[in-house]
Amino acid sequence: MSGRRRSVAPLFAALGDETRLKLVDRLSGGQRLSIAELTSGSDVTRQAITKHLNVLAGAGLVHGVRRGRLRVFEIEPRRLRQARRYLELISRQWDAALARLRSSMER
Repeated sequence: MSGRRRSVAPLFAALGDETRLKLVDRLSGGQRLSIAELTSGSDVTRQAITKHLNVLAGAGLVHGVRRGRLRVFEIEPRRLRQARRYLELISRQWDAALARLRSSMER
């Protein structure tokens, strides 16, 4: 499990910021959005959004694509599925531990 933990740690670190979570949420709609579109309606500057997108890209959660002169970003669903599988594994482990505890308490 330590190899798996090591592979998802950057992903959870990237998701540990409210602004980045909002960006992931906006991009999860399936459309490609530019930095200007991602900044619209927010009090966060374009420069800050760019930095947050770079963190998300470094964790493999988003990637940028050229569309004319603009760079647009889209979500990388494979990484989100990987995070979900890891959380499901932890959930199963906790369920098993709680079942063992319950069993020992009922004896």
